[in-house]
Amino acid sequence: MDAIQMVDLKRQYLKIKSEIDQGILEVLDTTAYINGPKVKAFQEDLQQYLRATHVIPCANGTDALQIAMMALDLQPGDEVIVPAFTYVATAEVIALLRLKPVMVDVDYDTFNLTADIIAAAITPRTKAIVPVNLFGQSCDLEPIMALALEKGLWVIEDNAQAIGADYTFSNGSTAKTGTIAHIGCTSFYPSKNLGAYGDGGAICTNRADLAQKMQMIANHGQVRRYYHDAVGVNSRLDAIQAAVLGVKLKHLDEYAAARRAAADFYDQAFAGLEGIQTPVRHPLSTHVFHQYTLLVKNARRDALQAHLQQKGIPTMIYYPVPLYAQDAFKPFTELTHLPVSELLCQEVISLPMHTELDQEQLNYITEAVKSF
Repeated sequence: MDAIQMVDLKRQYLKIKSEIDQGILEVLDTTAYINGPKVKAFQEDLQQYLRATHVIPCANGTDALQIAMMALDLQPGDEVIVPAFTYVATAEVIALLRLKPVMVDVDYDTFNLTADIIAAAITPRTKAIVPVNLFGQSCDLEPIMALALEKGLWVIEDNAQAIGADYTFSNGSTAKTGTIAHIGCTSFYPSKNLGAYGDGGAICTNRADLAQKMQMIANHGQVRRYYHDAVGVNSRLDAIQAAVLGVKLKHLDEYAAARRAAADFYDQAFAGLEGIQTPVRHPLSTHVFHQYTLLVKNARRDALQAHLQQKGIPTMIYYPVPLYAQDAFKPFTELTHLPVSELLCQEVISLPMHTELDQEQLNYITEAVKSF
């Protein structure tokens, strides 16, 4: 049996090696390294895949969030609601822009924000909400968007972990995650479901005014070269990364199916296992399983992690500390306790999840968990 990886990018690459190598060589042959045809082609392909009106490629997912917030003309001290149980980047950009991150709890079963949680945190200074589609499935976004409309708030969808997932509205229509809020942001970090071979990100919107402004901000605040209408940033998707992503985008649904098949196997193997909760799948969202995250009860999570490590099975804990307990955010919040986030930090453990898991590996992993 091959060594088990949390994410096996080498085996994934070998399956599409000829396509990837050809795409990279085309960039080298043309020397169009910055904003060349590969970037334009990927931008158009991603727009079509997401059924979105506008996609702006950028340098990484953190830049995507920052550019989105810059485009909304938020002012220092404005409040932005964000989950406390998420990766640091979601709140980091809020603080960098001198806004106030208002950290709230999440739903225990789905790890995501809900409209009810958000509603309780809205104040007269609230200007925006950042729901995070954590671990591979959508927040219940229809009521969140309805709440935002009622309160006159912006919504920025952090879709770094759920690209390719579908959300179903109450009328039966569907949309890709990342296209439902006013702005959607994603990351192409190598381990993501659609991962580059370096950094990359993208911003999505169906509003032409926001798209034009974000494109300008990402390009030093200029529409016409050397004429700068605003203070912007320099955030570009590298052409070689665009070549890689253009190939992998064609396989994204296939990759999601492989992840779901592995998750189904895990679910069946762990069904009824005492002290362990398998991922709860929201009925209105497909799940693309960026992570397969168990909840381990009775303070036994760390012991399970040690048990699996002894058997050569890697695991990860996303996330061990809620954001408000991080030293970096102490100047921005007086918050000291959110019960669900703190409990999740003590119970979550993510098992290997990627497109190349084979049956032998899945059998080995599940038997090891069951033997704990």
